[in-house]
Order: sequence, then C-alpha cells, then structure tokens
Amino acid sequence: MAPGPLVALEREVIACRRCPRLVRWREKVAREKVRRFAGEEYWGKPLPGFGDPGARLLLVGLAPAAHGGNRTGRMFTGDESGNWLFRALHRGGFASQAQSTGRDDGLVLSGCYITAACRCAPPLNKLLAAETAACRPFLLREIELLREVRVVVGLGRVGFEAALAAYRDLGRIAFKKKPAFGHCIRHDFETMTLIASFHPSQQNTFTGRLTRVMFDRIFREARRALRERHGN
Repeated sequence: MAPGPLVALEREVIACRRCPRLVRWREKVAREKVRRFAGEEYWGKPLPGFGDPGARLLLVGLAPAAHGGNRTGRMFTGDESGNWLFRALHRGGFASQAQSTGRDDGLVLSGCYITAACRCAPPLNKLLAAETAACRPFLLREIELLREVRVVVGLGRVGFEAALAAYRDLGRIAFKKKPAFGHCIRHDFETMTLIASFHPSQQNTFTGRLTRVMFDRIFREARRALRERHGN
C-alpha cells in the first residue's frame, strides 16, 4: 500500500457511492457471481489505483471488469486483459511477476502505477457521462500525488483521452490541436510524454488487432521516453 496521501485517497475511492447505477451493478455482480467464480468472495467495491507511489510511468485505462477487477479488487486483475497487461509489464521490467491474481499475490510494480478513468465496473462496459465526471476528481488527485510521473500510457481511446484531459486541466500540458489516438503514437510535451495504446481487450487481442509484439512495443517506447527525460 502506498504511503501518506495516497492511502487516504485509496480509502476514499473504496468507500465511494456517488453513482447509484454503478453501485447497484457492481454489488449485484458480486452477489450473483458467475459459475466459474461461484466459490470466491467478490470485492464488489470501487478500485483504487495500484503500484509504485514514486512511479515515473502511469497507465490509464477505462474501468474495472465485472468479473475481473470487481472480483479481485485490483486494477486489470482477474481477466484476460489483465493477463496481457501484466505479462507485458513483466517483460518490460515494470512488474515483479507476469501474473496478477489478487491483492495478496505478492506482485510489485516498479516505477509504474496503474489507474483508470472510472473505478466501478459499468453494465455492458458502458459508462454514462455523469458517471465519468463524478469519478474524474479521483484521477486528478492521483496525478497531483504521483509527482514523479513523466510518461503516461493511455490504454484504449477512453484511457488516452481521460489522461489527456486530466493533464491539460491540471495545467501540465497544452495543445491547440487535439493529439491523435492510434497505437504507439507518441506525443511529447514540455514536462511529459503521452503514448497511446490499443486496449488489451479480448476484442482486440483475439482478432489480432493487438498482438504481443505490438503491445511490447508500447513499453519499449515508454522506456525510451523515460531514458530521454531522465538519462536512465
């Protein structure tokens, strides 16, 4: 668990009940479960960010999966998207192991922190604009507390645009023309680099739109950007 202010923010996220539709859905899923996880106790609460409080790399996704993060209590954990992500992070040297199965599995992220635009699993993976807006202050506060971050990866268009808007609104970046989204498109600003990535969803990985080689390229590019900004 991260020290100091991040702990207080984590507790606030976990206790949040701002969005009635999301509260109903996440708790319904946690009660009714699915057959393959029927014997497990679901987390069923909002998910805080996870990782190294001194991170220089920040990953921003969309929201937890109903039977992934909503079950395990950790971002990108418990589903195939998470399997893809943590294998790639391990190969890239940002994760101590290639598997992420739950909050107590011993996984440690090094120089990396994972968060999302929304902290609750939404029905049909679709968020309402009001729900995204209600959750946005958590992302803004995380960014303010993660002061060493210099490279941000937006996982999927929603994660990319959430990161872009958050850093702009905090006064960290400025642009006249909206930066484009596309796999491994890199945008360098004065104080940070933003890299766009296709989301490691099954829709992308099963169809070959996102391959292992393509995903590994994201974290090689992140390493390159970090070296350019820090010299190591």
